[in-house]
Amino acid sequence: MKVVLFCGGLGTRLREHSETIPKPLVNIGYRPILWHLMRYYAHFGHKDFILCLGYRGDMIREYFLNYREEMATDFVMTRGGGKIELLGPDIGDWRITFVDTGMHSNLGERLSHVRGLLDGEERFLANYSDGLTNLPLPLQLEHFRRHGAIASFVSVKPRISYHVVTSDQDGRVTAIDDISRTNIRINGGYFIFKKQIFNYMKEKEELVIEPFQRLLKEKQLIGYSYDGFWESMDTFKDRQHLESLYAAGQAPWEIWKKNGSKQ
Repeated sequence: MKVVLFCGGLGTRLREHSETIPKPLVNIGYRPILWHLMRYYAHFGHKDFILCLGYRGDMIREYFLNYREEMATDFVMTRGGGKIELLGPDIGDWRITFVDTGMHSNLGERLSHVRGLLDGEERFLANYSDGLTNLPLPLQLEHFRRHGAIASFVSVKPRISYHVVTSDQDGRVTAIDDISRTNIRINGGYFIFKKQIFNYMKEKEELVIEPFQRLLKEKQLIGYSYDGFWESMDTFKDRQHLESLYAAGQAPWEIWKKNGSKQ
């Protein structure tokens, strides 16, 4: 299946770290979060990527155009550097399509822009490109097939603790509770779509607002609940937390390492 990655946002809440770097290129360890996400999908055999570019898309293009596998994986060098043997898989068998989908386009517009590249695909994957997980993707895919819906997203509980407040019409608080003790879940940004999704989209509409409301009315939208590791990188603090997990060798999203692979 093809994987559509939305890489065009401004990432304004990360500006103290990425004033000139697009959010997908913010590093976790010595690779950008975009690479970690693509490596996750590649682990499950999905290596045909469509990058929906926007803000500083030139930097994303440049990153991959100048990518050197030997700088990111273990290798053996012989013949004085004349021969390089990689010891772990990297991006050599990936297919990456780079598409400028506009500086200020919303997700619906970006997806519509690459519709032609999805011709012939019965279903495809999509992602916000700002969150990491150890979700067993085949389980979500099986859940999706079993329900026969048009769209699926991963439903998760946010890591950050918030207090959920309930008030009456006068503003008097009637209940307050930590979100971790409620049933509130959020959209984790890991999507599966059938090609019919485009029948529910209209020009200029945001993907998860008007189109999803139409899907809801026809019971064609499902959420796959997952309570394992999932974290987004919305703020500088989020980035620091992901970086600390990686530095400690405790990066749960690196599921490709569990089978003995070093990359």
